[in-house]
Amino acid sequence: MATAHYSEFAERTGARPPAFGGDDQLAHGLDACDAATTFFREYARERPEVVALWAFGIGFVLGWKLKPW
Repeated sequence: MATAHYSEFAERTGARPPAFGGDDQLAHGLDACDAATTFFREYARERPEVVALWAFGIGFVLGWKLKPW
C-alpha cells in the first residue's frame, strides 16, 4: 500500500488543522495528541504485523535490560 499523505488522512478522518490565533496552547496540544492517536490507530489497522513486531521488539529489549538479576 502506498503511504497516505496528510490531506488524504484528513479527508478519511475528518481532521482539520488547528486555527492559529486566540486558542491557547493546551488546546493545540490536545488536538495534536488526538490526531496522533487517530493516525496510529489507522496505521495499526492497515499494517497490524508491523505494529506487532515493533511491540514484540520493544518488549524484548525492555525485558532484557530490566531483568532483575
